[in-house]
Amino acid sequence: MTCYDRRDLGLLLLRLGTGGVLAAHGTQKLFGWFGGGGIEGTGQFMESIGYTPGRASATVAGLAETGGGTLLALGLATPAAGAAAAGAMAGASAVHAPNGFFNQEGGFEYAASLGLTAAGLAVAGPGRLSLDHALGHTVNRSWMIPAAFAVIAAATVVTVGARNRRLRRAKEGEQEALFEE
Repeated sequence: MTCYDRRDLGLLLLRLGTGGVLAAHGTQKLFGWFGGGGIEGTGQFMESIGYTPGRASATVAGLAETGGGTLLALGLATPAAGAAAAGAMAGASAVHAPNGFFNQEGGFEYAASLGLTAAGLAVAGPGRLSLDHALGHTVNRSWMIPAAFAVIAAATVVTVGARNRRLRRAKEGEQEALFEE
C-alpha cells in the first residue's frame, strides 16, 4: 500500500483549487456559464481591449483556461496544462497591468496569482494523487516542462506584443486626431 505524504495532499489541493477556478473562468468565455459572455460576448470584449480578432482570442483564452484548468485539477499533462494556464494569465495580466498591482483597483494581482500558481504546479509536478502518476507520467516528463513553457512563452510574447502595438497605434491615431481639430 502506498502512503501519501503531506506534499501530495498539498499539491492535490493546489491543483483542485487553481484548476477549478481556471476552468470556471474558461467556461464563462466558451459557454457563457456562471454569468460569462460566451464566445460572442467575450469576443466583443477581447476586441475592445485590443485582442483581435476577438472571437478567436476568446476561443484561445477560453480553451487555455478551461483545458489547462481541468488538466491541472486532474493532474494530467501537468507541464502543458500549467504552461497553457500561465500563458492565458500572462495575457490577462497585460490587460490589468496599467491599473497597478492590486485587484481592488483593477490591477493584475489575481491573474498573476493564478498564473504563477499554474506555472509552479507545472514545474513541481502533480504529486502522487494525480492521473499523471497513475499513468506512469507518460505525459509528464522532465523535458516537457521547458518545451511547454518555451512554446507558450513564444505565443504569449507574440500575442501580447501584437496587442500592445495595436493599442499604441490607436492611441497615436487619437492624438493625431486631437491635433487636427
